[in-house]
Amino acid sequence: MTNSPLFGNTDYQAWLKQIKQRISAARIGIALAANRELIRFYWDLGGMIAVKQAESQWGDKVVPQLSHDLQRAFPDLKGLSASNLKYCLRFFLFYGGATSEVVSSPDDTLPIFGQQPVDQIPWGHNILIFTKCDSVEEAGFYIRQTLKQGWSRDVLALQLKSNLYARSGKAITNFSRTLPSPQSDLAQQTLKDPYTFDFMAMTEPFNERDVERQLTQHITQFLLELGKGFAFIGRQYHLEVAGNDYYIDLLFYHVTLKCYVVVELKNRRFIPEYAGKLNFYLSAVDSLLKRDDDLPTIGLLLCRDKNNIEVEFALRDMNKPMGVSEYTLVETLPDNLKGALPTVEEIEQDFLQLQEEDGDHE
Repeated sequence: MTNSPLFGNTDYQAWLKQIKQRISAARIGIALAANRELIRFYWDLGGMIAVKQAESQWGDKVVPQLSHDLQRAFPDLKGLSASNLKYCLRFFLFYGGATSEVVSSPDDTLPIFGQQPVDQIPWGHNILIFTKCDSVEEAGFYIRQTLKQGWSRDVLALQLKSNLYARSGKAITNFSRTLPSPQSDLAQQTLKDPYTFDFMAMTEPFNERDVERQLTQHITQFLLELGKGFAFIGRQYHLEVAGNDYYIDLLFYHVTLKCYVVVELKNRRFIPEYAGKLNFYLSAVDSLLKRDDDLPTIGLLLCRDKNNIEVEFALRDMNKPMGVSEYTLVETLPDNLKGALPTVEEIEQDFLQLQEEDGDHE
């Protein structure tokens, strides 16, 4: 009603905004409550199936029969298919045998990781986690990260495929010596090893600038791989020191760590000299860009290969916080070599021919 006297009233518009926010909050709360009840129902259902299978001789045959009978009784209720009942059973069995890392709340049997029970993420996310993870500890990591990072199901699938659990916090750093606690621990967990840039396809020969260009062209995927908190500042970021020009490969600001992050790319194996150059860049950023309320700048050196002992020696006496990790990407064949390799059809034809030859020799 644009002709209403309240349409342009400032107090009314402020009040209306409050009501809209309350409705939005209520909708989110209703959705979360519904999800919690659904996950708890699936947990109970999986437990009932597990107990009955253990007590009886019915075995796996009980699942399709139960699905058939339940769908007849509740034709409008989703989630009663045989495949989903099997997921409910796997859900219960996966966490049901857990020990130290999972505890039960006083009034429930759902597994809880710290303060984060499994019913805080959607069923589709849960299925991905308990079917792809090898341990409850690994599953807890992905549950916590899903809640912390706000991952969609597709993003969670990518992180599982790239084995983030095994890579998180694995970079070789000197943070414990150069950063105060707890920033040193947080910074350590922020870095990975290796970084997986499988969203890029590179054709040999290529150099660091080519990799930089591809990473900035795919900045959304790049930031996703770096993790939450990285804000992109620039590529080949210019600094002037003592009248000379220097260019940082990639410069970021980390909003959680509250510091600049200098990323240097090397399309080759790590050598100790790289650490010295990165140390120089960190000193320059601390002097020229860092504000009084910023924490010390952190450096990340990304190489195609490294020797861990060599890296540890190189970082031992560096006075600036830095880490070294490897990175991987997809390498494609040059066009002039693609025709030299057999096609899938040719490989299949050769395989069939070998089968026929083996049959003739029998």
